[in-house]
Amino acid sequence: MVPLSGILCALCGEKLISRHVEADPRCGLCRRAAPPFEKAVAYGTYEGPLRDLIHLFKYQQVKPAAPLLGEFLQQVLAGTPLPAELMVVPVPLARSKRRDRGFNQAEAIASALVRRQRSGCIELNAGTLVRTRETASQTGLTSHQRRLNVRGAFGVIQPERITRKVILLVDDVMTSGATAGECARVLLRAGARQVFVATVARAIKEAAASVWAKPAHA
Repeated sequence: MVPLSGILCALCGEKLISRHVEADPRCGLCRRAAPPFEKAVAYGTYEGPLRDLIHLFKYQQVKPAAPLLGEFLQQVLAGTPLPAELMVVPVPLARSKRRDRGFNQAEAIASALVRRQRSGCIELNAGTLVRTRETASQTGLTSHQRRLNVRGAFGVIQPERITRKVILLVDDVMTSGATAGECARVLLRAGARQVFVATVARAIKEAAASVWAKPAHA
C-alpha cells in the first residue's frame, strides 16, 4: 500500500492525464465548475491491497483495521495546509447499511484519526451531518447521475455546532466526488466556514490511469 502519486487535481484530487498542467493543476470538471469544498486529498488509489483492506474493514467487520486507516489519513493530511482548529465530520451512512454492517466505517476512521492527534483543537462531530433519505447505489452511474442521486440526501441538525467552523469531512473512498460535494454544500449552507475532504482511497478513472501509464513517445 503506497501513497497516491503523480500530478493530481489541486481541488478534487483526481489524477491528471496531461504532463503540462503545472501552472493550473485542475481537472476538466473542476475547471468547469469548482466543487464546494476547498480541497480533497486521499492516501492511495482504490485498488490492490488498499482496496482489499477497506473491504475487509467495511464488509467483514475487521475493525482492528481502523487505526491503520486513521494513520493513512494522518499521513496524507501532514502535507495539507489546514488550520489548527478543525471539526472532523464523517460522512453519515444510510440507516439500512448501518444496520447491516453494525457500524459506520467513515465514523470509525474519523475517530481513529482524531485519537492520533496531539492537539486539543481537533474535535470529532459524528451527529450534526445526517442522512435525510436513502439513496440508490452509486455503482454504474455517471458523474451527473451520481450528483442527482445524492442531491437532498443529507441535512444538518444543530447547525450552531458548525457555525464558522472549518470542517474536515472524512470518508473511506472517494469516486466521483458527488457525495463529498453534496455534504460540503449542505455544511456550508448551514454555516460552516470551509470544508476540506480526506479519504483513505481515491478511485482513479481508468482512462486517466491508462493514458498516464503510456510512455512519453506513445
